[in-house]
Amino acid sequence: MMLAAIQASATVAETADSTLMEHVVVRGAYFGQKAAAGTKTPTLLLDTPQSISVYDAAQFNDQAMTALTEVLQYSPGVSLGQGEDHRDQITLRGQNTTADFFVDGLRDDVQYFRPLYNLERVEILRGANALLFGRGGGGGVVNRVTKSADVESSFSQLRGGIDSFGASSASIDGNWAISSRQALRLNAMIETIDNHRDYKDGDRWALNPSYTLIPDDKTQLSASWETLRDDRVVDRGIPSLNGAPLAGYDETFFGDPNFNNNTLDADIVRLRGLRRLNDAWSLDTTFQYADYDKAYANLYPVTFSDNDKLVTLDGYGDATQRRNRILQVNLVGDLQAFGLQHTLLAGAEYGKQDTRNARNDARFLISNDDQVTFAFSDPLAIPEYSLTDPVRSTQSQVEFASVFVQDEIEIGDHWIAVVGARIDQFDIAVWDDIAAVDGRPHQLSRADTEISPRAGIIWKPVSALSVYLNYSESFLPRSGDQFLTLTPSSAALEPESFENIEGGFKWALSSGTTLSAAAFEITRGNGTAVDPTNPERSVLTGTETRGLEVEISGLVAPTIMISASYTYLDGEELGRYLNDEPANRALPQVPEHKIALWSDLQLASRWRLGLGLIHQSAQYASLSNTVELSDFTRVDAALYFDVSPSLSLQVNMENLLDEGYFPAAHNDNNISVGAPRNARVSFTYML
Repeated sequence: MMLAAIQASATVAETADSTLMEHVVVRGAYFGQKAAAGTKTPTLLLDTPQSISVYDAAQFNDQAMTALTEVLQYSPGVSLGQGEDHRDQITLRGQNTTADFFVDGLRDDVQYFRPLYNLERVEILRGANALLFGRGGGGGVVNRVTKSADVESSFSQLRGGIDSFGASSASIDGNWAISSRQALRLNAMIETIDNHRDYKDGDRWALNPSYTLIPDDKTQLSASWETLRDDRVVDRGIPSLNGAPLAGYDETFFGDPNFNNNTLDADIVRLRGLRRLNDAWSLDTTFQYADYDKAYANLYPVTFSDNDKLVTLDGYGDATQRRNRILQVNLVGDLQAFGLQHTLLAGAEYGKQDTRNARNDARFLISNDDQVTFAFSDPLAIPEYSLTDPVRSTQSQVEFASVFVQDEIEIGDHWIAVVGARIDQFDIAVWDDIAAVDGRPHQLSRADTEISPRAGIIWKPVSALSVYLNYSESFLPRSGDQFLTLTPSSAALEPESFENIEGGFKWALSSGTTLSAAAFEITRGNGTAVDPTNPERSVLTGTETRGLEVEISGLVAPTIMISASYTYLDGEELGRYLNDEPANRALPQVPEHKIALWSDLQLASRWRLGLGLIHQSAQYASLSNTVELSDFTRVDAALYFDVSPSLSLQVNMENLLDEGYFPAAHNDNNISVGAPRNARVSFTYML
């Protein structure tokens, strides 16, 4: 039983003869999710003044998903980034991020690929979310809600599958109720990695045991440990030619498969306690220790010349170690004051994050440089190279502390006001070994104190309909979302700022079906973007993103489930001039239109059919606006058969119409190639 679910579902109850907390299983948006753990209060999604999407594990499994980005591609407002093929990276409402990821409400900001094997659901909370989550989150945040030990039942489930490329996976989810007050749960998975690209392979495995203890009627304690190991070839895709992805080389690997590699060792330990103080108030305390050890090395394409058939490569190796310690306390309660009903959230968070990072450039023998130009062949015949001494070697220490308060006020029968603010103290110190003086690392530091307000109003003409308007702010320190470096110039700058204005409605068409829409504007001040002329640097820019999102999910007929969305986005930089004339460019990886659909049709008592579609209009690969990824429409399908009450089989077809497409990029010459038609056969067995 998840602590977050207890709080979020507003169903912690106690009767005169009860001896245990009431257990509630909260199912996801696939079947009508009522609340989100990420909001930290028991408020219904219907009465939350912001756009929130929730995707349940049932939908992950039906679509044979194994990676977080596969879920996010179906979410409105989200477009995928390549992440240099070693991390999750998304653009959410026009804001590109590698760090706005959370697990059970706590920061999980190291760059890696996050699996799904141990998740109950994924929550996407859009708009500036600093009040709830702290720094970053200008376009929104992604919160993963993990499975935890359940005292009310014992079960075991096995899942496995293999696809057309030879990639395979197997997982187990076992829960053992030791007694009515204790339970153990074990989630584990193993995967082999393969796809349509030459040389692409790898493997990863993970283990996540958890324990729940209910020592008395008002207290629940839980502990979990997740260990994850990931080892894979890094593939940064293909270069561009004449303003478009290079045609005819969809499988060609523009790197060295013996050098391009990513490894990750991650361990995350979490301790959580929930205490019911009385009938109205509860206290939730969580401590998390996370240890990440990550290294990757890659050669990648910089240019391609069609006339003389020359290709240019660059390369480097990078290693990061990070230790996170985070303590979070949330107090939630109901009270009457000034004749009004209030739901009050008050909390505090404290954390330390220690990071060590080093980078070594490639050095090619024939050019004596980190770049080399040579005759193209397939596969590439790469000239001899080695790695230099470190060109970057830094240590950083981040310490942050915050307090926040939010009040949800019921005003009569038809109005709800939401007001609150968070105060963050963010301190960073960076020691640069390369810039050492007299053998002592050069040190730079910066301290910021930021206030992030939020104000919203909700009108409920009827109980099933909410119309809302919301304003919120967030910030991002000058050290960026990974705080690996700090320069004298960046240390002198104020943090980036995000202002989000959003209005919309949410309509519960039935107990399990919701229609929602939101229009928004996000203004980012003093921001950064990848420098189109040098992908390893950033340029300062302001941005503005306007958009519209419409989403429907749930049962639209007794035998038909649907999860569908439409997104319109218009994003551009601000304040750029050429020859004294405005020259603002469109934001990269922000398609103007996006449609995502997944539907499930019950054909007979033991047969189901799944159909999916993703349409995405053209987008630019980078801020240069010189390379365009064309629009595409991908159609997916699935067929399910329940062999018996304990065994089910499914076949998932991705890209059924064999569309050629380019779903993501990191810059103008690192462009991902979409997979051709492929199938995955899977089974689920309940022991």
